[in-house]
Amino acid sequence: MPSQKRMIRQLYPPFLIITIISLAAVIWYASSAFANFFFEQAADDLEARARLIEKQIAGYLSPPDAKSVDRICKEIGRNAATRVTVILPSGRVIGDSEEHPEKMDHHADRPEIISALEGRLGTSIRYSRTLQTNIRAIYLAIPVKENDRTVAVLRTSIPVSVIDEKIRGIQIKIALGGLLVALAAAGISFIVSRRLSRPVELMKQGAERFARGDLEHRLHVTDSKEMASLSEAMNQMATRLDDRIKSVIRHRNELETVLSSMREGIIAVDGEKRIISMNQAAARMFESNPSCAQGRILQEVIRNLPLQQLVKKSFSGEASVKGDIVIYQNGERVLHTHTTSLRDANEERIGTLVVMNDVTQLRRLENMRRDFAANVSHEIKTPLTAIKGFVETLCHGAIENRDETKRFLSIIEKHVNRLAAIIEDLMKLSRIEEADEKKEIKLEESDVKEVIETAIRICLPKAEEKNIRIHLNCAEDIRAGINAPLFEQAVVNLLDNAIKYGDAESTVEVQVIPTETELKISIEDRGMGIAAEHLPRLFERFYRADKARSRKLGGTGLGLAIVKHIVQAHGGLVSVESSPGKGSTFTVHLPKG
Repeated sequence: MPSQKRMIRQLYPPFLIITIISLAAVIWYASSAFANFFFEQAADDLEARARLIEKQIAGYLSPPDAKSVDRICKEIGRNAATRVTVILPSGRVIGDSEEHPEKMDHHADRPEIISALEGRLGTSIRYSRTLQTNIRAIYLAIPVKENDRTVAVLRTSIPVSVIDEKIRGIQIKIALGGLLVALAAAGISFIVSRRLSRPVELMKQGAERFARGDLEHRLHVTDSKEMASLSEAMNQMATRLDDRIKSVIRHRNELETVLSSMREGIIAVDGEKRIISMNQAAARMFESNPSCAQGRILQEVIRNLPLQQLVKKSFSGEASVKGDIVIYQNGERVLHTHTTSLRDANEERIGTLVVMNDVTQLRRLENMRRDFAANVSHEIKTPLTAIKGFVETLCHGAIENRDETKRFLSIIEKHVNRLAAIIEDLMKLSRIEEADEKKEIKLEESDVKEVIETAIRICLPKAEEKNIRIHLNCAEDIRAGINAPLFEQAVVNLLDNAIKYGDAESTVEVQVIPTETELKISIEDRGMGIAAEHLPRLFERFYRADKARSRKLGGTGLGLAIVKHIVQAHGGLVSVESSPGKGSTFTVHLPKG
């Protein structure tokens, strides 16, 4: 489509261009005429001077008297402010008012000299090759004849800078006059063009305001019948369009409010799998921009194969498709996805609507519930099965054998104690969680070293059985806001683990390290260590890195879970560093303040 121009730009420039071209032609013609006039005057003046000088040097040319000719040239040059040069037909200079003739090269090739030697009046305007200046000069050369024979050429010259200045002054005056005429013509042209284009321009501005959404604006009705009819028609159109747009915007805002307030992600795609719409929740899920995503193919914006497969399955004919997809955004997240057909007002299918609900926490809780139920069942079933077996054995006659009876009862007692320990730890964990939720755990400034030493004394008998030394490195004046009994329980559990899994005759290091932001209590053992794949789940209830060995050593599987919840109740966290064969280090991080 050809480029469009405003009417005033179509009318005004031609007027202005015609005026400027006319004035430029007049200025050029006048400047040229004046320049030719001044140069002709200068040439006539130089010729007159040359004719006068010709009479003075005529007597010194047959034979040529170079010294006398040069003397006359220099005298006349000083008095007349004119450069005078006498050149023989051979081109040799025998006199010059500016230079010594012997230093000057031959002048036979100068254009004015060539013309004079041919018997004509020679003129040229150029720079002097002899003087080597950047000032132009006008040269006039006449032949000096004797008996119809040219015996020399007499050349006169003056700088043209004075003429140039006069011409330049005249050109400036002409240009200023032309400029005034041009401005006057431009003003008249502009007024005429403006008067012709103004009504159309006003209507264009009004139409632009309509396009920008200012539909309450009304066009001015001019006194022109045609323009008035057009203005009224456009005003009526704006009124009807304003009513319809307001209705559409109201409905759209209501829909956007509903979609943006939803926690579920919603994506609408058309039949070509291009995104029609995407709400903020979906954009956050896939780290996208709704405005940039609109109109692009789903695969370009969201590179998730399970989602694309669900959408493809929905397009294959199934009215509704459900399934879970996994995305990785600050960790693994699970989205329950439901697709349904997207239809227009005529019930024609135009695409697919995808609704996604973040069920990461729900799935995690379900997995934890299943694992917890399975672990509790397993932990309780094992001792109950053993108790039941031994009781049945006693009931079927083994009770008669006192030694066997005593051994069986000892085993039953061991399993009962294990059951009691599990139940006690579960109740303890439940009490800690409940107290933390209700904010019933009171923290008081306490001596950290004293609490840790009490925990060490509790664990010391077990350590002595394996000849394990417990070494404490803690300053005397370290105090922190803690619940002393609970914190002591956490340290006891960590020490108990270190003793259970530490090598015999090794050392358990307990260090208290204060920093600017936290208080770190680390417990390091020299045991078998823990593989890296077990570390993330180590603080889950009943999770065991080595199930057989843990049960053999009498653990309930809840000790580290209790530690985790006690530390969380203190506003801190517990971490672990370990590698197989190098022991483990559990660190409690308590915030300061």
